[in-house]
Amino acid sequence: MYKQVTAEDIAYLQSILPAERVLTGDKIAEDYSHDELGDVRRMPDVLLKVLSTEEVSAVMRYANGQRIPVVVRGSGTGLVGAAVALEGGIMLETTGMNHILELDEENLTVTVQPGVLLMDLAAFAEENDFLYPPDPGEKSATIGGNISTNAGGMRAVKYGVTRDYVRGLTVVLPDGSVERLGGKVVKNSTGYSLLNLMIGSEGTLGVITEAILKLIPLPKITESLLIPFRSVPEGIRTVPDIIKSKASLTAIEFFERETVLFAEEYLGKKFPDTHWPAYLLLTVDGSDRAVVDHEMEAVARLCMEHGAVDAYLVDTDERKDSVWKPRGAFLEAIKASTTEMDECDVVVPRSKVAEFIEYTHDIAKELDVRIPSFGHAGDGNLHVYICRDGLDEAAWRERLTRAFALMYDRANELSGLVSGEHGIGFAKKQYMAETVGERQVALMRGIKQVFDPNHILNPGKLFD
Repeated sequence: MYKQVTAEDIAYLQSILPAERVLTGDKIAEDYSHDELGDVRRMPDVLLKVLSTEEVSAVMRYANGQRIPVVVRGSGTGLVGAAVALEGGIMLETTGMNHILELDEENLTVTVQPGVLLMDLAAFAEENDFLYPPDPGEKSATIGGNISTNAGGMRAVKYGVTRDYVRGLTVVLPDGSVERLGGKVVKNSTGYSLLNLMIGSEGTLGVITEAILKLIPLPKITESLLIPFRSVPEGIRTVPDIIKSKASLTAIEFFERETVLFAEEYLGKKFPDTHWPAYLLLTVDGSDRAVVDHEMEAVARLCMEHGAVDAYLVDTDERKDSVWKPRGAFLEAIKASTTEMDECDVVVPRSKVAEFIEYTHDIAKELDVRIPSFGHAGDGNLHVYICRDGLDEAAWRERLTRAFALMYDRANELSGLVSGEHGIGFAKKQYMAETVGERQVALMRGIKQVFDPNHILNPGKLFD
């Protein structure tokens, strides 16, 4: 179906880009064969380090004409194989497109290239007294990757996810044409939202080369509470009541003692408290000290009434560092605790979080496998990790497959979905098809056919 990359193709690509940005063979580092988890692997035939919309357009025009598959890659921090070149071909690396192009304070927008890192955008916004609210745990991810997976993060409870902050995109389509979708406008009822089709499409419909993002004024005060509980059910079952209390919380995070201990060992940094089985981490932000203090007191009182052991105020820089650094390192800490792992990035209604977490404990006992977890309890998005530890290959594959089947079946029963923020890629496409059904998959295939009739963009992903 796809054309194999030849010496003639390489020569043509070197006429589009400088030779030092056209890499082949041993010049392509092994890291480009996989993403963060590394279970899905394949090397591209050629790696192109693109720097502009014009370069991307020229490459796509040629690749489409030759029917060479193309995969776009940012920082490679994904977890589902979405940026792996399953069919070889061309890999477009956009990390060099890392410029913040404009801050528009009148329209509260910032225009960036896709290779800008989330942490750099967050710092830039804060330096200018603004906040870019999407806050995924992996701060070294690129904005292009965040948009491609509709990344969420810890602040989604109050502020929403990446989709809510994308006002406009410049996109190169598979045939090389350049389209500008949306813009700086706040409202748009102009036909189908092609902009929103691009968000979360995991590089299967077009290549994002520029983004106009919404900013909000920076809250002057941000404080957190660390709430320990005597049991996991006691802690997680408090979340629906916190939500019903209408407290204006920015984040409601849940994690277990085991995960905290992994983070302590991984970072060599002590957590404020490790005595209890379960913890909630709650955050409030705002610009009025009295309002923030009132919210904090009210939610602390509610948690204590629901059996919390204590409510630790995370207010000093030292304590913030001792809490939020471990929270940000949970994924890497769990990964470091085992020989291999895979993730279930499930999302369920917030009222069903406790039931799902308890079910993962039942699966761990049934399959005799370790399944640590943490997640965004405030929006129902949980990160559940199946750990290989000492299992041989056959036992690992059998238990992993069984664990995924059980968890996704239960998520479906609870009116949940396969992924809350990490996407589908290659690793989860079977489970997406089973969850959404044949008709929705057929509609997605129809959309793909309109945008990419030669199926050259990121083949083998989502439903392909």
